[in-house]
Amino acid sequence: MLSRHTYNKITWIDLESPTEAEISSIAKEYTLPNLVAEELLEKTTRSKVDRYDNLVYLILHFPIITKNKTADREVDFVIGKDFLITTRYQSIEPIVEALHSFGVESLFKKNAGDDHAGFLFYHLMRELYNHAGTGLDELNRALVQVEHRIFQGQEGEMVEVISQLNRRIVDFKQAIRFHAEVLRSFETTSQEFFGPEFAYYARSITGDYGKIQNTLDGHKEILNDLRDTNDSLLSHKMNQAMRTLTVMNFVFLPLTLIAGVFGMNAEILFIHNFADFVIILGCMLLVGFLMFRYFRKKRWI
Repeated sequence: MLSRHTYNKITWIDLESPTEAEISSIAKEYTLPNLVAEELLEKTTRSKVDRYDNLVYLILHFPIITKNKTADREVDFVIGKDFLITTRYQSIEPIVEALHSFGVESLFKKNAGDDHAGFLFYHLMRELYNHAGTGLDELNRALVQVEHRIFQGQEGEMVEVISQLNRRIVDFKQAIRFHAEVLRSFETTSQEFFGPEFAYYARSITGDYGKIQNTLDGHKEILNDLRDTNDSLLSHKMNQAMRTLTVMNFVFLPLTLIAGVFGMNAEILFIHNFADFVIILGCMLLVGFLMFRYFRKKRWI
């Protein structure tokens, strides 16, 4: 699907799951190199930036956080002096919002007074990183909830939740792992293509990425601390249970021995009536009580 928007002589063309005919038409209109046209047709796991005579070509992957996972979405950017072509292969919320929800004209107006499409790329990248920041805010709220539930005694339930959050963070890191290298290359390439006055904006994009990366690293560190705390509490609870079971075993062991001796099929001289049985039972209870008091005094239970 192809969307085209023009404002102040700058054109933004967005292609979602483009067909070969759409790519061929755009390549012919804007004189795209054959290699670029070919790469626009298919997804790739590689992120990169290439400089051509009439354009700059970037491939970046962005994390899109859903309810249970973080998805990796590719966006190809073809930036010319007076045009920007974005190609994507799935729906990407910040781009869809830029196209429809708040109106593409508002994004163009941010570009007012700027004379090339590099500034449009700058504003669109900020929207994409803002969306990534919103996703990290959701992860932070989930981390806070996990912390509360850990200290409410729900350590067992949190094992799976922590694992799911760790997977989402790892997927997020995986999606943006090449951004630093690509954006550093873009800083140099963009100054050559758009002029030295664009250096501030290129560095600003890199700065936005740096904020996302720092926040993500902080979330990862917090999650690791929560996992260690959760594991420690689970281990402590297990040790407490094992200690209690061990003490109970020591309490009942002599009682079991006494019951076994008097339960043997043999004549016991000093047990002749029910009163003798009650005395033996009372002795068993007294032994159990004394052992229980001893363990309590030693603070074993």
